[in-house]
Amino acid sequence: MSIPPDASIVETTALRRQRLHWLGGLAAAARGTQRLAAICICLSGALLIGQAAAIAWLIQAVLVDHRPLAEATPVLLGLLAVLGIRTLLGSATQAAAGDVADAARLALRERVYQRLLGRGPLWLRQQRTGELGELMLAHADAIENYYAGYQPVRIEVVVVPLLIAIAVAWTDWVIALILLFTAPLVPFFMMLVGWGAEAAGRAQLGELARMSGHFADRIKGLGLLRLYGRGEAELDGVATAAEGVRERTLKVLRIAFLSSTVLEFFASVSVAMVALYLGLSYLGLMSLHAQVPTLGVGMFCLLLAPEFYAPLRRLAAHYHDRANALAAAAEVERLLGELPDAPVAEDASPATARAPELLEQHAPPVVVSGVSLRPLGAHHDVVQQLSFQIEPGQRVALIGPSGSGKSTLLEALAGWLPPREGSIVLRPGLDVGYAGQRPYLFHGTIADNLRLAAPGATDAHLRAMAEAAQVMRFAAALPQGLDTVIGERGFGLSGGEARRIGLARLLLRDPQLLLLDEPTAFLDPDTEADLLRTLAAFARGRSVVIATHSETAMRWADTRLTLTAGGARLASEVTP
Repeated sequence: MSIPPDASIVETTALRRQRLHWLGGLAAAARGTQRLAAICICLSGALLIGQAAAIAWLIQAVLVDHRPLAEATPVLLGLLAVLGIRTLLGSATQAAAGDVADAARLALRERVYQRLLGRGPLWLRQQRTGELGELMLAHADAIENYYAGYQPVRIEVVVVPLLIAIAVAWTDWVIALILLFTAPLVPFFMMLVGWGAEAAGRAQLGELARMSGHFADRIKGLGLLRLYGRGEAELDGVATAAEGVRERTLKVLRIAFLSSTVLEFFASVSVAMVALYLGLSYLGLMSLHAQVPTLGVGMFCLLLAPEFYAPLRRLAAHYHDRANALAAAAEVERLLGELPDAPVAEDASPATARAPELLEQHAPPVVVSGVSLRPLGAHHDVVQQLSFQIEPGQRVALIGPSGSGKSTLLEALAGWLPPREGSIVLRPGLDVGYAGQRPYLFHGTIADNLRLAAPGATDAHLRAMAEAAQVMRFAAALPQGLDTVIGERGFGLSGGEARRIGLARLLLRDPQLLLLDEPTAFLDPDTEADLLRTLAAFARGRSVVIATHSETAMRWADTRLTLTAGGARLASEVTP
């Protein structure tokens, strides 16, 4: 089947309209402020006509009619008042447009963040962190400039030139025709340049995202790069990537300056045509009226002629903001696979949420049926045809040699790894918490790392969970307790201390199903016994699955699920 030649153009136009519609929806929460900005900018344009009329009347009255100064004083005061009001309206427009831009940027980050969470850890593991980070930075800034710069001017260019054309036509229809016939040249050439600006902006944002991903990957592997002597080579790679970003950024600026130059040229030529017509009329070389226009009428039209094209020039200056916003929307669509819709409100009506049925409330928290699991990048299954279920309040110990699939099974129960075969059914509404062997700890205080799970937790509740996870056993000996600063990825802590912080963070979430991977590893017998005792008190009424090699932890559990490595089929046995 052949594709018509204009199919790609139609598809591009449809995508552009879809992305513009999506961009418009980002500011849905600030519609009132957006209308306020539109009203202010339109009122300012209307007052501009009064300002030009006052100046033209003063020139006619003082220089031609020689009227006394007392008659011109009220008009002069009115002119000053108009100037003051237009200044206030301009400030109000900028403030309102800034608020709309902030709301749109926040909406973009909320939608992208919700979509990233919805994709889950499995999808996130396969992405480049630097590229995803650019969705919150450069792309959000492009959206901000679109609302703070382009949107207000777009409204101005629709309303203000029309008002000026009507006012000029009321005094001199010839000049109005000159303005109307020369005006279409401006948006025509702006559209031609804008297509190139959009393509260049998308390439620049894509290059910036790739450079961010490249740089973030190199930072993560900095230790290995230095160990194998690849530092200088990677520096050259970063420099090459930075040079690519520089070249594409200059291409965008070149197109932006070209669009401004083209529009300034046509606007200047159009104003010159108005001035030439007035000059020839006053010299008597061209007469399209029964009477020659007065000096006041000529000054009124000449003052408004540049203002007729001023919104178009400002639109040209901000047109690349539209192109950059469309490019940012295209990059968001490329990285996420689709444009994220509006997030669901947390305070949505309870009638829209389906209440769990009675059978669902009493269903087992987890039912595993014929599951086969294969870790990412592996060539064979580590778990095959595994079936079991977890009852409410049950404590299951996953035991078996290293490599038998205990951690893989926990990741599958947490939703991080899809089963290759079989199914894992969780009870609707079940809140699952997972504490792995290597919890991610960022640079900051221990308390900050704990509050990542519950930002609104009180100090007393935070300390109670830290004591339950035996974090206070070592934090109390630190100079500032829980306010002690630790390094990225838990630098400065032992493996057991980092795991206890991860466990405390899990307890703060208060899940109904706890998935724990070797929580008692590297602990002395006394600390392990205390941890299991407090964990038993916390887990009362909750289900716990714990992967362990510790005999103490095995005795703590009421059920054992044994995984044996080797062979094509993993045997499982449940021992109460």
